[in-house]
Amino acid sequence: MRSEEVTLAEILKESGYATGLFGKWHNGEQFPHNPQGQGFDQFFGFSSGHWNNYFDTELEHNGSTIQTEGFITDVLTKKAIRFIEANQEGPFLCYVPYNAPHGPFQVPDRYFDKYKASGVDDKTAAVYGMVENIDDNIGRLLQTLDSLRIEENTIVIFLTDNGPNGLRFNGGMKGIKGKVDEGGVRVPFFIRWPGTIAGDQEIDRIASHIDLLPTLMDLCNIALDDSLKIDGKTLVPLINGNESTWEPRNIYTHQVQQTLAMTPGSVRNDRYRLVLRNDSTLLYDMIEDPFQTNNISTTLPKIANSLRKDYLAWFEDVTKNHTAPPPIEIGHQNYRKVKLPAHEAKLKGGIEFKGGMGWANDYIVNWGSGNDVAIWQVDVIRETAIEIKVWYTASERSAGSEIAIEMNRQELKNTIKEVFDPEFVTSKDRIPRGEVYEKPWASLTLGTFQVTNGVHDIHLRVKENEDIDGLDIKMLELSAND
Repeated sequence: MRSEEVTLAEILKESGYATGLFGKWHNGEQFPHNPQGQGFDQFFGFSSGHWNNYFDTELEHNGSTIQTEGFITDVLTKKAIRFIEANQEGPFLCYVPYNAPHGPFQVPDRYFDKYKASGVDDKTAAVYGMVENIDDNIGRLLQTLDSLRIEENTIVIFLTDNGPNGLRFNGGMKGIKGKVDEGGVRVPFFIRWPGTIAGDQEIDRIASHIDLLPTLMDLCNIALDDSLKIDGKTLVPLINGNESTWEPRNIYTHQVQQTLAMTPGSVRNDRYRLVLRNDSTLLYDMIEDPFQTNNISTTLPKIANSLRKDYLAWFEDVTKNHTAPPPIEIGHQNYRKVKLPAHEAKLKGGIEFKGGMGWANDYIVNWGSGNDVAIWQVDVIRETAIEIKVWYTASERSAGSEIAIEMNRQELKNTIKEVFDPEFVTSKDRIPRGEVYEKPWASLTLGTFQVTNGVHDIHLRVKENEDIDGLDIKMLELSAND
């Protein structure tokens, strides 16, 4: 996420709130794109999108690595509770984005065994177990508010981010995670504020994640700067029962591809959903046909064409200034060590990601040619000296390989002299994982660059060696030493 975007945490922090995030951050690993750079006083979790081990794992706490004990959802909840207890006397934002339920499918026995006994497969038992564990932990959070007697002064929101990551129960809706049908994007949203928001009410108007910021600012009586472009709208009129003041609108969904393409996409209003794919235009009446079984695009062509026109106008607007993701910034005084993970590199030649997709925590394999190169783009914000290390594993055949780093017409190189070829870390997966398995890594110091301000590419190569086999690269580590 671009650092100039203003987040909920930044606005609340400026308004005197303590801000804490406990769990998953998927908007950038390095400052100023990490949680501390985006308004959070406290961060405990991981910032690489997903995590590869849920038991006794290492997590980040404000830039430091912490060894934890226990199941990750329990651990994150415990830290969130401590944050609430420490800030109970003043205003706070406690954001708890759990990574479960997700792969790798790991969950404590008492949850897994319960659902496995019902006859479902191992993956489903793991997912349902993770969901029940989340229920228990949300109960711990709510009990904390009760025990501190701040429940009537605390807004609680529960929601998820997409449909299920696989074929399982989904309320009969069409689609799963990664799809633009109702079942891929419709999620629960619960809001609680005892004594202020009336309970036991169900609001059937459509809303989206973009409505969170204006809604919370409205509830907290915090004025938004006129310079901010707010895409969502406050839900307070609906919450307070003032539906007569609510204007109908469209909500748009786009499925991101490797290249920027107009479809798949969809547009939803209070009655219809239009789904656009490369070769089809589908329209559904979500009131009469909530499971999307009957395409009525030819029956109601005016509605289908109108929604299609709306989607095309929206897509053109949000992509008109589309550029590549921002480069990784290096040189910040308070963040002198920066990691360039393998999965954020562009690959050329015959090298590839071990997991295929290059998801978080992946690494680069199949080195063997001088044409192989991994490229990271960085933005040097101040001139400084940078020491560079490479994190790797090396089989016996790859020992003796020479690793070279090139940047701004400078080159550093060193030779892997010792074999470091560890076994994978034993995991508690219930089924074989789609993500890469974990293993220890060794580091090799390559030397120091003097870097100047501006955007530069860092190239990593392995000098051509016909005997090379079994060299894996995990990341580069850059440390300012001026």
